[in-house]
Amino acid sequence: MPNYLSPGVYIEEVASGSRPIEGVGTSVAAFVGLAPQGPLNEPTLVTNWSQYVAAFGEFTDGYYLAHSVYGFFNNGGSAAYVVRVGGTDGSEPAAPAAEAPQQLTAGEPVALGGFKVAAITAGSTNGGSLTVEVQDAEGEGAADRFKLVVKDGEKVVESFDVSSKKTARNYVVTQVKQRSKTIVLEESATSGTVAKPDAQAVTLAPPAPAAPAVPASNGAVARVETAQFIGDSADRTGFGGLEALDEVNMVAVPDLMAAYQQGLIDAEQVKAVQLGLISHCELMGDRMAIIDPPPSLNARQVRQWRQELAGYDSRYAALYYPWIKSFDPATGQAVTVPPSGHMAGIWARNDAERGVHKAPANEIVRGAVDLDLQITRGEQDLLNPIGVNCIRAFPGRGIRVWGARTMASDPAWRYLNVRRYFNYLEESILIGTQWVVFEPNDHALWARIRRNVSAFLVNEWRSGALFGQRPEDAFYVKCDEETNPPESVDLGRVVCEIGIAPVKPAEFVVFRLAQFSGGGGELEE
Repeated sequence: MPNYLSPGVYIEEVASGSRPIEGVGTSVAAFVGLAPQGPLNEPTLVTNWSQYVAAFGEFTDGYYLAHSVYGFFNNGGSAAYVVRVGGTDGSEPAAPAAEAPQQLTAGEPVALGGFKVAAITAGSTNGGSLTVEVQDAEGEGAADRFKLVVKDGEKVVESFDVSSKKTARNYVVTQVKQRSKTIVLEESATSGTVAKPDAQAVTLAPPAPAAPAVPASNGAVARVETAQFIGDSADRTGFGGLEALDEVNMVAVPDLMAAYQQGLIDAEQVKAVQLGLISHCELMGDRMAIIDPPPSLNARQVRQWRQELAGYDSRYAALYYPWIKSFDPATGQAVTVPPSGHMAGIWARNDAERGVHKAPANEIVRGAVDLDLQITRGEQDLLNPIGVNCIRAFPGRGIRVWGARTMASDPAWRYLNVRRYFNYLEESILIGTQWVVFEPNDHALWARIRRNVSAFLVNEWRSGALFGQRPEDAFYVKCDEETNPPESVDLGRVVCEIGIAPVKPAEFVVFRLAQFSGGGGELEE
């Protein structure tokens, strides 16, 4: 208390009894995967697609990280942390073996304007030689553009619309490096501007038979290991390093399936990584794992796969099926990608437009041009009860998410929105009540806790997140002598018991129709 020594008027600032609790964010995603460039094992925040491209590069064949992040932003996501755990950019120890073809060791190089080109595969005619033709590009503004065509005899095996300008997205060296399976190409000079080659054709000799690759002790043969995805919290690697980021709410590892498709890891290793991801989310208690199924599975196979995964019984994970066919701006064609990135974007969009209490289902999948497999109602009848959220195409309504379940067998945590809403409440109350620590543990403190938490939950009830016609039907807050007996107070504890009635999604809508006799008559039996 201040001392008043001189007569006069005094003004004091006093703390009000109300300390409002603010809701926390629920739509920050984290993606762990492979990219051709960017920092390794350093969570990088990106808030739009341009920032991702600047840090990690464009779409890359064989990788799904870029497609997942693109689908996330395209579907309404606003912020994501990206953790690059591998990929070829020439800076890693394993790069020499992966980059060997770019050093033109496969075949005898041939000059092509300001470039050198060589074959890495043999043709089926003319003694195994290939022909590379430079053709003029069509349309206006083609001063630096041209078409590079690879032929095996008279058959065109590859064709690229490219540019000789180094700053162009379709720069010929970059495009051939990323997309070609028959040739390699590099600049003849190491600096300066490379002129567009004149229209011509050159013949490439087939490469000499290569000796079998022997793994070197220094890691010269590139390989993706499961430990790269799992990482370690102490070393801040993989998704284990995400423990230091409190704001992350959902985690996906799309390139786990890229490694599986390329035979770098097997099915058991896929399971190990996904179980590790689920364990990470359960340990943190404030985030969800978005699980991708293996590619190219039919409904029967994915049901069998799901039933074999007994360890996947978790309320902190959700599984979506099938894969999505998304437009690839780099190639101009549709590419089949895992659904996790698009689903994370839909979660974020749903949270912004309706709220985290609304189930993120019956939502259009933006950017999806088709599905890897069309799911029927009968097939979903078998998948929905075991926690497989289907993505389906409906005539006239587009491609939509048609499921909102977790992978839990516990009916209390069956629905995805219930689990995510509890995460939101727990985190909001946790952060909004930090002022309680070291306050005098008495009736006045208990009353202030009840008042502040109740005010927060009333606003949640008014927004439609809680079930009940009145606030007292929707929640209760108990913090008194019963929850805080003397022995608990002596231990320095304050216990506040909160009960809420969350809204559940209308998953099965039933209209019962019957004939009646007309007028005000009752229904006929």
